[in-house]
Amino acid sequence: MQEGINKITIEDKNYPQLLKKIKKAPKILYYKGKIYPNEICFAIVGTRRFSSYGKETTIKIARELSESNVIIVSGLAPGVDTFAHTTAVEQKKRTIAVLGTGLDRKSIYPKENIQLSERILEAGGCLISEYPPGTSGSRFTFPERNRIISGLSQGVLVVEAKIKSGSLITANYGFTQNRKVFAIPGPIYALNSQGPHFLIKKGAKLVDNANDVLQELDLPTLEQIHNKAQEAENLEQRLILNILQQEALEIDEIIAKTKLNPAITASTITILEMKEKIKNLGGNKYALWQNNNQ
Repeated sequence: MQEGINKITIEDKNYPQLLKKIKKAPKILYYKGKIYPNEICFAIVGTRRFSSYGKETTIKIARELSESNVIIVSGLAPGVDTFAHTTAVEQKKRTIAVLGTGLDRKSIYPKENIQLSERILEAGGCLISEYPPGTSGSRFTFPERNRIISGLSQGVLVVEAKIKSGSLITANYGFTQNRKVFAIPGPIYALNSQGPHFLIKKGAKLVDNANDVLQELDLPTLEQIHNKAQEAENLEQRLILNILQQEALEIDEIIAKTKLNPAITASTITILEMKEKIKNLGGNKYALWQNNNQ
């Protein structure tokens, strides 16, 4: 198919499993990039006419969720959608854009986000549409595609939105699809707060940080992820220090004895040197700091 556009049917084993379960699941999906049947996805949507508060909040939460290896799903629209996708891309993380048009360059809307769509693909992400190449957007196609945004995702977060908006359509699809719906509170007199506040009254979970989302989805919090990384780092350091308790060793010998990845071994040795726990005796031979008289 033209421009690297692929097609997958609902019977295919690689068709997204969560999406397959929704009412009116697309029989055919067109996609560019990589598509997987099972991944942890989360939708972030909101207004095109954002405030600085909305922009800052979107970037912060999208960044923290991406760092937690949650895949951000949105609609490639200007505003909140763009900030969500761009934040993931800038961290070289996968993100999925669901379009209400065909995926060919001539059809993609908005035109100003064609470059962003290419960056999404370069970062290992995916563009998805139920519409064949050559399909222009209409007042019907964009609301329809919103069921796919929520259908792919374990939850939907609305950052800023008016009561009558595409973001509220996505959130309502989330409710009917038994997805978890989240909303960012805002100033009570702001029009863009009306949508999130309406959703919170309807049962959406109020969110002020990424941990609110992660906990609700039964995923590790940011602190737990950090602690696990710290534990792994400490384990690698302990392995190397224990090996060097016996004798000074060259780096190849350390790798062989610890069975650590060579890149991880090298970076861990650098950290231990900076901490003055070990010392390079020359020729990439290392010893514990107190044994450096060898």
